[in-house]
Amino acid sequence: MSSLRRSYYNLFSKVYDRIIELHSHDLQGRLRGALADRTGLKAGDVALDICTGTGSVPPFLAEKVGSNGLVIGLDFSSGMLHKAAKKIQDRETKNIVLIQAEAQYLPFKGGTISAVTCSHAFYELKGDVREKAIMEVKRVCRAGGKFCMMEHEVPRKKFIKFLFYVRMLVAGNLGSEALLKQEESFFKGHFSEVKREILQGGNTKVICGLSK
Repeated sequence: MSSLRRSYYNLFSKVYDRIIELHSHDLQGRLRGALADRTGLKAGDVALDICTGTGSVPPFLAEKVGSNGLVIGLDFSSGMLHKAAKKIQDRETKNIVLIQAEAQYLPFKGGTISAVTCSHAFYELKGDVREKAIMEVKRVCRAGGKFCMMEHEVPRKKFIKFLFYVRMLVAGNLGSEALLKQEESFFKGHFSEVKREILQGGNTKVICGLSK
């Protein structure tokens, strides 16, 4: 990953949570909880949240796997992970670890992860990186384990829609607009039993599939 892109996300970490809240209208983390609910995780499992950003999802996954389980939050940005560490420290959650690494080079053995999540980040990965990342998710996820991705629906309001595409453009991946139009077929090419669901409020969707 380029140093320029890494620097962008280090700076973006300072406003990331506010931008996500603006798009999703989710001040209490209800949507992250809904994402965790759909993973099928149970006590003792190992969960991985790729592109974890400021660490909003791992605490909800930690509730699912319990004290005997493990949650790994992974991101390539030190700025994002710094914010995530502070958030996790404030919650005093003991079964979460943070790792700095890139989604297309996951540092885990094959078949060792019970479920993988990605929240509001998958479409920011460029095409070749996204393909490598999805192959890595399939490699590390156990057979029958789930990959659950949460992302914004394309906003209806003009200003919010403008911000949505600015986010894509600044991230260097406006090409994800094509993926938005064929996302279900993309996921069905990699996972089985793919389900796309619009969450309450209509601004956010979750797509889940089983590792083949």
